[in-house]
Amino acid sequence: MRPLPVADPGIPDDRSATRYLWWLGKQQLGTISLGVAFGIMWMVSGALLPIVLGNGIDAVAVQRDPEALAWWAGAFILLALVQTLSGVARHRNAVFNFLSGSFRTVQATIKRTNDLGATLPKRMATGEVVAIGASDTSHIGNALDITARFSGAVITVVTVAIILLSASLKLGLVVILGVPVALLIIGTLVKPMHQRQVAYRHQQGELTGRAVDIVSGLRVLRGIGGELVFSQRFREESQRLRESGVHAAKVTSLLEAAQMLVPGLFMTLVTWLGAREVIAGAITPGELVSFYGVAIFLVVPLRTFGEALDKFTRGHVAASRVLKVLRLQPEINDPLDPVPLPSIPATLVDVKSGLTIRPGIMTALVTDRPEDAAEIADRLGRYTDGEVTLGGVSLAEATRAAVRERILVSDNNSRLFTGVLREELDPRATGDEERIMEAIHTASAGEIIDALPEGLDAWVAERGREFSGGQQQRLRLARALMSDAPTLILVEPTSAVDAHTEARIASRLAGFRAGKTTLITTTSPLVLDQSAWVAYAEDGKVIAEGTHKELLASEPRYRAVVTREED
Repeated sequence: MRPLPVADPGIPDDRSATRYLWWLGKQQLGTISLGVAFGIMWMVSGALLPIVLGNGIDAVAVQRDPEALAWWAGAFILLALVQTLSGVARHRNAVFNFLSGSFRTVQATIKRTNDLGATLPKRMATGEVVAIGASDTSHIGNALDITARFSGAVITVVTVAIILLSASLKLGLVVILGVPVALLIIGTLVKPMHQRQVAYRHQQGELTGRAVDIVSGLRVLRGIGGELVFSQRFREESQRLRESGVHAAKVTSLLEAAQMLVPGLFMTLVTWLGAREVIAGAITPGELVSFYGVAIFLVVPLRTFGEALDKFTRGHVAASRVLKVLRLQPEINDPLDPVPLPSIPATLVDVKSGLTIRPGIMTALVTDRPEDAAEIADRLGRYTDGEVTLGGVSLAEATRAAVRERILVSDNNSRLFTGVLREELDPRATGDEERIMEAIHTASAGEIIDALPEGLDAWVAERGREFSGGQQQRLRLARALMSDAPTLILVEPTSAVDAHTEARIASRLAGFRAGKTTLITTTSPLVLDQSAWVAYAEDGKVIAEGTHKELLASEPRYRAVVTREED
């Protein structure tokens, strides 16, 4: 069994949907070639079986030759064996090509979304990205899967046409001319199906995005009484999507019917003409059996042609949607000639706000507007452009990877992922049990772990939905602490916990992060009182600095912001 996914999926060709599918094919050219070879062997051997059977009948009925019959019987058994073995091999390669194409698309999409970072949600709805992973990757895999049978169908039709031409010019011409006509009839339905599927996939992405927004904001909607309004709107849009799906399904059903009707009529014509040839003495009874068997078997390659048109069309539509992600460019790009960042603890400065974060201590940032703190944190983590220096070196001159190694921003938009809790809290497996428990203790999340029967080996559901908002926040804080980042920026890390829990977290943070640079954006007096240094900003500019007690005594505006939360 070949391992999947591959370590390096390669650099996708995003110039067009066709070029992307061609790129996928070249990446797995070996297995696709094997699939094509086995597909040809499987389908051609199946087409030759009725011809061998017809010759065997003639050996008895016409030639009266038992030895010839034995040879044809042996040939029949051999062909049946070849068809069986090649069919198994074809299917294995086809499944591998399906999975490989799907996985490569997933890998390429995930890599691009990681590169885009905060740019992605600004440029593309969440629902569209979800729809790509839910169905588009499968359609792309199907487009690669069908190549084996499609190639076998092409070669089989050519082979059968040559054999029939040698036996009967009339029947051979019917096959040669009839197959393109049958394909043309089936192909007339492909374009409208393509258009309707594109419209359907677009609506599906929008509806999925709305569903994600409703679920993520359900508590807020209930709080303001907007749940019924949004539910009704979702219901109306889902009905429109259903109508669009039915609209697309009508053409698809016509295509399915044509894939059965057209080959059936073609088979009837070939059989009828063959019977007339026997009556006229132009062909033998065995040849009639061969013609009839071949006519029946031709349903397989002709249906394969229709199925291939369908899957190639769906794959092309899916590839077009994938390219929407692959073509997006991040707002922040790496410089052509990056410079290294200081390897020792250094001062971090945000020039726009005037915020200076001294190394090795815990600093707090208080702002009169929460959005200002978030903007400053984004600039410090280089998620948005800004003039920020670390030890005098501009972050814009370093790669984003180098910045991420030195600076970690943890905010409340972070999510818990599905998996084992231990791996969730320590994804890089850099800490031992004692260090993990120390981080959990610092985040005051010990009772959360104690309440789980499996403890750290418990399974976390999607987005950590089995935990309350405060529990999720504490687990995210423990995960951020386990990163052991040289510079850790925590955005409102205690906003969802009660005062007693907040006091415990505040008293433990500085000790856990001793010797490392930490910035906390908060207005909590409990956290501010434990911080070594506090900066106060208004309208995005730092206007006062000092300890919490010093600012309470000397800066009325700071006192007003802080005590408002306390009251």
